[in-house]
Amino acid sequence: MNDITAFFAFLKYCLGYKENMSRVIAGMNWHELYSFASKQALLGLCFNGIERLGKEYPEELKQNPIGRELLMTWMGKAQQIRRQNMKVNAVASKLFSMLRVDGMRCCILKGQGNALMYPNPYSRTPGDMDVWVNTSREQITEYAKTHFKLEDDIRFHHLETTMDGVPVELHFFPGIMNNPIYNARLLKWFKRNADLQCSNVVSLSDGIGEIAIPTTAFNVVYQLCHLYHHFFDEGIGMRQIIDYYYVVNNDELLVIRDTLQRELKHLGLWKFAGAVMFVLHEVLGLPEEKMIAPMDEKRGKLLLAEILNGGNFGRHFAKYGHFTQQGMAKKYFLKIWRNMHFVRYFPAEALSEPIFRTWHFFWRLKHRR
Repeated sequence: MNDITAFFAFLKYCLGYKENMSRVIAGMNWHELYSFASKQALLGLCFNGIERLGKEYPEELKQNPIGRELLMTWMGKAQQIRRQNMKVNAVASKLFSMLRVDGMRCCILKGQGNALMYPNPYSRTPGDMDVWVNTSREQITEYAKTHFKLEDDIRFHHLETTMDGVPVELHFFPGIMNNPIYNARLLKWFKRNADLQCSNVVSLSDGIGEIAIPTTAFNVVYQLCHLYHHFFDEGIGMRQIIDYYYVVNNDELLVIRDTLQRELKHLGLWKFAGAVMFVLHEVLGLPEEKMIAPMDEKRGKLLLAEILNGGNFGRHFAKYGHFTQQGMAKKYFLKIWRNMHFVRYFPAEALSEPIFRTWHFFWRLKHRR
């Protein structure tokens, strides 16, 4: 069993699969697993798996021990991730309450809502906080100016600030696509479905507070769109794929699958959905009956290779001239070069990406504060 096969088997175990892990443990390179988990922002989730191995396979771990130093380092990272989650949860609840009191309907996108789907919500590595405020761009901007310190750069679909040290994006709408036709359809779809997302209130862990989060039916489209956009922008990692695994692995979707598939085709997400289903099946064992689209092996292998090479949000790409680590001008051309590799797989989005990015650059200059 090679390293990557062992890593995938271990990830399935972390998600709750009951396969026998004796052979995996015997051949595991724990330092390489730690490196993989760090690159993919999965240290908390994988540490939960390590703890479970200690209870279920103590004898096997004696034969191939993790090592005290590595184990203590890993434990420290897991505890740090837990504290980060507690902080972001507190800020999410505070911000949601503040916006609601001020008459602004909103919901928390991805992040802390996704964490609630995990067996241990504190094991998911948090990032910034994305909040969709369901009102006009002008109202959101004016409100933000009076309540937050804003960054100079306002983007087409969000503005950036911080709250109690946590980076916050206030979204005018949840996401965007590069292709103008599909983007227009997507924005109409967001508008049609906005009210329900801001009414879907849930409780955070340990009684920290409440937030509104999108429904599963909304997330299955929105988060796929988010993955698709980031695939062309910087790249996506295994953390985002595991988030989507939890979104899709929900029996609620079986009832609406026909409607959902029509929406994916209408929004230009069908081919990418097939690629993601291949990755979810190959890496995480998603059964075919839970899939929202047929697996697309050709595109799925491409997607998986990009995920493994680039890591979390493409920060570890060794190819494409390390484009995510370059200055703006060099990065601009390296991105075009990278995305031209994808034209035959996803032509509508790949060909539109440099056009959208150029338009967005001048839009941001015009609206700079």
